[in-house]
Amino acid sequence: MSKLLRTSFSLEEPLLEQLELLVKKRGYQNRSEFIRDLIRDQLVESEWASDAEVVGTVTIIYDHHKRELSEKLTGLQHEHHQLVLAATHIHLSHHKCAEMIMLRGKAKDAMALADALRQQKGVLSAGLVMSSTGDQLK
Repeated sequence: MSKLLRTSFSLEEPLLEQLELLVKKRGYQNRSEFIRDLIRDQLVESEWASDAEVVGTVTIIYDHHKRELSEKLTGLQHEHHQLVLAATHIHLSHHKCAEMIMLRGKAKDAMALADALRQQKGVLSAGLVMSSTGDQLK
């Protein structure tokens, strides 16, 4: 385990009050835990910007009755087979399906695949959630 160091910083009173509200609202035990997570979040975002390796999930909601859409979505996943780890398909209703596609690869490649999936006619919603592989986080 890493050596724990103490540090201090200054905040204007209104900003400190907002920090306290966030800590409480999010259920943290103390400010230190909250600030550590904020720092880690920023480190992960900088990994995305540097096109580091990421893991992520694309969630799409689509009308499976849309002509050839299922084939197009599957085709895009095959075109990016080096990126796709797994996919789960569920039926939401008679017409609507959801698919969760787990990815691992370069950030720009994950974003490109998510954009390609999102742009297909009949895709109602698409979201990409990316995270770090954790290799650069301590």
